[in-house]
Amino acid sequence: MYLTMIGLKKMKNKVLDIENYLDELIPNPKCELNYNKDYELLIAVVLSAQSTDKRVNQTTPILFKKYKNLKELKNADLKDLENIIRPVGTYKKKSVFIKEIARIIDEEYNGVFPQDRKSLEEMPGVGRKTVNVVLNELYDYPAIAVDTHVERVSKRLKLAYSKDTVEDVERKLRTKFEKKNWGKRHKQLVLFGRYHCKAIKPECDKCKLQEFCRYYKENNK
Repeated sequence: MYLTMIGLKKMKNKVLDIENYLDELIPNPKCELNYNKDYELLIAVVLSAQSTDKRVNQTTPILFKKYKNLKELKNADLKDLENIIRPVGTYKKKSVFIKEIARIIDEEYNGVFPQDRKSLEEMPGVGRKTVNVVLNELYDYPAIAVDTHVERVSKRLKLAYSKDTVEDVERKLRTKFEKKNWGKRHKQLVLFGRYHCKAIKPECDKCKLQEFCRYYKENNK
Protein backbone atom coordinates (compact mmCIF):
# COMPACT_ATOMS: atom_id res chain seq x y z
CA MET A 1 0.00 0.00 0.00
CA TYR A 2 2.80 2.40 0.97
CA LEU A 3 4.71 1.63 -2.23
CA THR A 4 1.54 2.18 -4.23
CA MET A 5 1.04 5.58 -2.61
CA ILE A 6 4.65 6.53 -3.40
CA GLY A 7 4.18 5.41 -7.01
CA LEU A 8 0.98 7.43 -7.39
CA LYS A 9 2.64 10.52 -5.95
CA LYS A 10 5.62 10.16 -8.31
CA MET A 11 3.31 9.82 -11.30
CA LYS A 12 1.27 12.84 -10.20
CA ASN A 13 4.43 14.94 -9.88
CA LYS A 14 5.67 13.70 -13.24
CA VAL A 15 2.41 14.59 -14.97
CA LEU A 16 2.52 18.03 -13.35
CA ASP A 17 6.05 18.58 -14.69
CA ILE A 18 4.92 17.51 -18.16
CA GLU A 19 1.90 19.81 -18.02
CA ASN A 20 4.00 22.76 -16.85
CA TYR A 21 6.48 22.24 -19.69
CA LEU A 22 3.72 21.92 -22.29
CA ASP A 23 2.15 25.13 -20.96
CA GLU A 24 5.52 26.86 -21.19
CA LEU A 25 6.27 25.57 -24.68
CA ILE A 26 2.76 25.68 -26.21
CA PRO A 27 0.56 27.94 -24.04
CA ASN A 28 -2.26 28.39 -26.55
CA PRO A 29 -2.46 25.27 -28.73
CA LYS A 30 -4.68 25.46 -31.80
CA CYS A 31 -5.95 22.93 -34.31
CA GLU A 32 -3.89 23.49 -37.47
CA LEU A 33 -6.52 22.28 -39.93
CA ASN A 34 -8.26 25.14 -41.75
CA TYR A 35 -12.05 25.14 -42.07
CA ASN A 36 -15.03 27.49 -42.25
CA LYS A 37 -17.94 25.12 -41.67
CA ASP A 38 -18.49 22.24 -39.27
CA TYR A 39 -18.66 19.59 -42.00
CA GLU A 40 -15.50 21.02 -43.56
CA LEU A 41 -13.60 20.22 -40.35
CA LEU A 42 -14.94 16.67 -40.32
CA ILE A 43 -13.88 16.14 -43.93
CA ALA A 44 -10.48 17.74 -43.27
CA VAL A 45 -9.83 15.36 -40.36
CA VAL A 46 -10.87 12.38 -42.50
CA LEU A 47 -8.47 13.56 -45.23
CA SER A 48 -5.65 13.94 -42.69
CA ALA A 49 -5.51 10.18 -42.05
CA GLN A 50 -2.09 8.94 -43.23
CA SER A 51 -1.34 12.47 -44.41
CA THR A 52 -0.29 15.82 -42.91
CA ASP A 53 -2.27 18.88 -41.91
CA LYS A 54 -0.09 20.96 -44.23
CA ARG A 55 -1.02 18.83 -47.24
CA VAL A 56 -4.69 18.81 -46.27
CA ASN A 57 -4.68 22.61 -45.92
CA GLN A 58 -3.32 22.88 -49.44
CA THR A 59 -6.10 20.63 -50.76
CA THR A 60 -9.31 21.64 -48.95
CA PRO A 61 -9.44 25.25 -50.28
CA ILE A 62 -9.60 23.83 -53.82
CA LEU A 63 -12.20 21.26 -52.79
CA PHE A 64 -14.52 23.63 -50.94
CA LYS A 65 -14.19 26.43 -53.48
CA LYS A 66 -15.43 24.14 -56.23
CA TYR A 67 -18.07 22.35 -54.12
CA LYS A 68 -19.57 25.07 -51.96
CA ASN A 69 -22.16 23.10 -50.00
CA LEU A 70 -23.28 19.62 -49.01
CA LYS A 71 -25.57 19.16 -52.02
CA GLU A 72 -22.76 19.95 -54.45
CA LEU A 73 -20.37 17.66 -52.59
CA LYS A 74 -22.73 14.68 -52.49
CA ASN A 75 -23.35 15.05 -56.23
CA ALA A 76 -19.71 15.65 -57.13
CA ASP A 77 -18.09 13.55 -59.82
CA LEU A 78 -16.04 10.89 -58.11
CA LYS A 79 -13.14 11.15 -60.55
CA ASP A 80 -13.00 14.90 -60.06
CA LEU A 81 -12.87 14.46 -56.28
CA GLU A 82 -10.07 11.95 -56.70
CA ASN A 83 -8.06 14.40 -58.77
CA ILE A 84 -8.52 17.19 -56.23
CA ILE A 85 -7.61 15.20 -53.13
CA ARG A 86 -4.95 13.00 -54.74
CA PRO A 87 -2.11 14.82 -52.84
CA VAL A 88 -3.39 13.63 -49.44
CA GLY A 89 -3.06 9.94 -50.32
CA THR A 90 -5.55 7.03 -50.33
CA TYR A 91 -7.66 9.38 -52.44
CA LYS A 92 -9.94 6.73 -53.94
CA LYS A 93 -11.33 5.69 -50.55
CA LYS A 94 -11.44 9.23 -49.23
CA SER A 95 -13.37 10.47 -52.27
CA VAL A 96 -16.09 7.92 -51.55
CA PHE A 97 -16.08 8.93 -47.88
CA ILE A 98 -16.51 12.63 -48.75
CA LYS A 99 -19.51 12.01 -51.00
CA GLU A 100 -21.20 9.74 -48.49
CA ILE A 101 -20.55 12.03 -45.50
CA ALA A 102 -22.06 14.93 -47.44
CA ARG A 103 -25.06 12.80 -48.42
CA ILE A 104 -25.69 11.59 -44.88
CA ILE A 105 -25.55 15.07 -43.33
CA ASP A 106 -27.68 16.58 -46.10
CA GLU A 107 -30.32 13.85 -46.39
CA GLU A 108 -30.43 12.10 -43.02
CA TYR A 109 -29.83 15.15 -40.83
CA ASN A 110 -31.44 17.79 -43.08
CA GLY A 111 -28.14 19.58 -43.48
CA VAL A 112 -27.68 20.01 -39.72
CA PHE A 113 -24.34 18.74 -38.47
CA PRO A 114 -24.89 16.00 -35.82
CA GLN A 115 -23.29 16.71 -32.46
CA ASP A 116 -23.33 13.24 -30.91
CA ARG A 117 -20.60 10.64 -31.06
CA LYS A 118 -22.79 7.76 -32.23
CA SER A 119 -24.08 9.58 -35.30
CA LEU A 120 -20.64 10.75 -36.32
CA GLU A 121 -18.93 7.39 -35.80
CA GLU A 122 -21.49 5.73 -38.08
CA MET A 123 -20.24 7.78 -41.03
CA PRO A 124 -17.69 6.18 -43.40
CA GLY A 125 -14.05 6.94 -42.68
CA VAL A 126 -14.91 8.41 -39.29
CA GLY A 127 -13.45 6.72 -36.21
CA ARG A 128 -13.08 7.56 -32.56
CA LYS A 129 -10.00 9.75 -33.05
CA THR A 130 -11.72 11.81 -35.73
CA VAL A 131 -14.82 12.30 -33.58
CA ASN A 132 -12.72 13.31 -30.58
CA VAL A 133 -10.98 15.99 -32.64
CA VAL A 134 -14.22 17.32 -34.13
CA LEU A 135 -16.29 17.37 -30.93
CA ASN A 136 -13.53 19.06 -28.98
CA GLU A 137 -12.75 21.63 -31.67
CA LEU A 138 -16.35 22.55 -32.51
CA TYR A 139 -18.08 22.18 -29.15
CA ASP A 140 -15.28 22.15 -26.58
CA TYR A 141 -16.32 18.60 -25.69
CA PRO A 142 -13.72 17.08 -23.32
CA ALA A 143 -11.82 14.52 -25.37
CA ILE A 144 -8.32 13.25 -26.08
CA ALA A 145 -7.68 12.18 -29.65
CA VAL A 146 -4.74 9.81 -30.01
CA ASP A 147 -3.03 10.32 -33.34
CA THR A 148 0.46 9.18 -34.27
CA HIS A 149 2.06 12.16 -32.47
CA VAL A 150 0.10 11.71 -29.23
CA GLU A 151 0.79 7.98 -29.23
CA ARG A 152 4.53 8.46 -29.80
CA VAL A 153 4.96 11.17 -27.15
CA SER A 154 2.86 9.30 -24.58
CA LYS A 155 4.93 6.15 -24.97
CA ARG A 156 8.24 8.00 -24.93
CA LEU A 157 7.30 9.85 -21.74
CA LYS A 158 6.10 6.60 -20.14
CA LEU A 159 2.53 7.79 -19.82
CA ALA A 160 1.71 4.52 -21.56
CA TYR A 161 3.48 1.24 -22.30
CA SER A 162 5.18 0.67 -25.65
CA LYS A 163 2.82 -2.21 -26.42
CA ASP A 164 -0.36 -0.24 -25.65
CA THR A 165 -3.00 0.23 -28.32
CA VAL A 166 -4.31 3.70 -29.15
CA GLU A 167 -7.37 2.87 -27.04
CA ASP A 168 -5.10 2.03 -24.10
CA VAL A 169 -3.19 5.28 -24.56
CA GLU A 170 -6.38 7.34 -24.63
CA ARG A 171 -7.72 5.65 -21.52
CA LYS A 172 -4.48 6.23 -19.61
CA LEU A 173 -4.19 9.87 -20.63
CA ARG A 174 -7.77 10.45 -19.49
CA THR A 175 -6.83 9.21 -16.03
CA LYS A 176 -3.71 11.38 -15.83
CA PHE A 177 -5.03 14.76 -16.97
CA GLU A 178 -7.96 16.71 -15.57
CA LYS A 179 -11.08 16.28 -17.68
CA LYS A 180 -11.49 20.03 -18.19
CA ASN A 181 -8.01 20.10 -19.79
CA TRP A 182 -8.32 17.06 -22.07
CA GLY A 183 -8.76 19.07 -25.25
CA LYS A 184 -5.89 21.40 -24.45
CA ARG A 185 -3.53 18.55 -23.53
CA HIS A 186 -4.43 16.69 -26.69
CA LYS A 187 -3.55 19.68 -28.87
CA GLN A 188 -0.35 20.32 -26.92
CA LEU A 189 0.78 16.71 -27.31
CA VAL A 190 0.02 16.81 -31.05
CA LEU A 191 2.07 19.98 -31.56
CA PHE A 192 4.83 18.81 -29.23
CA GLY A 193 5.15 15.62 -31.25
CA ARG A 194 4.88 17.41 -34.58
CA TYR A 195 7.51 20.09 -33.96
CA HIS A 196 9.67 18.96 -31.02
CA CYS A 197 9.42 15.28 -30.08
CA LYS A 198 9.50 14.25 -33.75
CA ALA A 199 9.57 10.66 -34.97
CA ILE A 200 12.95 11.27 -36.62
CA LYS A 201 15.60 13.47 -35.00
CA PRO A 202 13.58 14.65 -31.98
CA GLU A 203 14.98 17.76 -30.28
CA CYS A 204 16.11 15.91 -27.15
CA ASP A 205 18.96 18.31 -26.39
CA LYS A 206 16.49 21.18 -25.88
CA CYS A 207 13.85 19.18 -24.01
CA LYS A 208 13.16 19.58 -20.30
CA LEU A 209 11.51 16.16 -20.05
CA GLN A 210 14.62 14.05 -20.57
CA GLU A 211 14.37 12.42 -17.14
CA PHE A 212 10.98 10.91 -18.04
CA CYS A 213 11.75 9.96 -21.63
CA ARG A 214 12.19 6.34 -22.66
CA TYR A 215 13.57 7.37 -26.07
CA TYR A 216 16.19 9.71 -24.56
CA LYS A 217 17.44 7.07 -22.12
CA GLU A 218 17.66 4.40 -24.80
CA ASN A 219 19.55 6.65 -27.23
CA ASN A 220 21.84 8.51 -24.83
CA LYS A 221 23.54 5.74 -22.87
